[in-house]
Amino acid sequence: MFDVLIVEDDPMVSHVNTKFLKKVPGFNLVGAAANLAEAREYVQKKKINLILLDLFLPKENGIDFLKWLRSQEIHIDVILITADKRSESVQEAFRYGAVDYLIKPFTFERFKDAMQQYKEWAESLQNSIFIEQEALDRYVLTGRAEDETDKPLEKGLSKYTYQRIWDHIAHNGEEYFTADELAEYLGMARASVRKYLDVMEREEKLELLIEYGKVGRPQHKFKLKEF
Repeated sequence: MFDVLIVEDDPMVSHVNTKFLKKVPGFNLVGAAANLAEAREYVQKKKINLILLDLFLPKENGIDFLKWLRSQEIHIDVILITADKRSESVQEAFRYGAVDYLIKPFTFERFKDAMQQYKEWAESLQNSIFIEQEALDRYVLTGRAEDETDKPLEKGLSKYTYQRIWDHIAHNGEEYFTADELAEYLGMARASVRKYLDVMEREEKLELLIEYGKVGRPQHKFKLKEF
């Protein structure tokens, strides 16, 4: 069993990551920290094998925490979970020993793949005095699932717009909402927003509720899917 700490300032995202983690066998959630001070306190008081670390924290950067871990020679593995797509951030994370980098938004399948890959790799190191090149190559060179944000969208859809809509839903999607409500809030055309919501619903990221009234067309409501 691997003990895990989640470092994430957004309660909604922390909640989703917690639910994801509980669905993957072999992991135990030690706690969730909303800032780096709390994270340092957990690290110093608890036994932790793996940290799921956000980069964008209030007035803080997760990379600084990763650097602190290495400077203190604290042997805890780290998986970055962040919306930061900048190549310099990705490179810096791996330079300081991150074992994986998940870009928001991602599916449960991508999360599960990252956790299972980590578990397989960590167990192989724990249970062996020596590790063969073939086993090492299997982890380092293969088995990394392509992130959903790298896959091409349907013709006419923008990754930037997709990301903008998804970021809002991920932070505010606990209650049902309509395409009209979301479009008004984001200042976008309702028809355009609806196309992206339909894509997310097909990707099983959103729940769809159809309400039938006595008159007029049925109303389509969406909600962040429970996992």
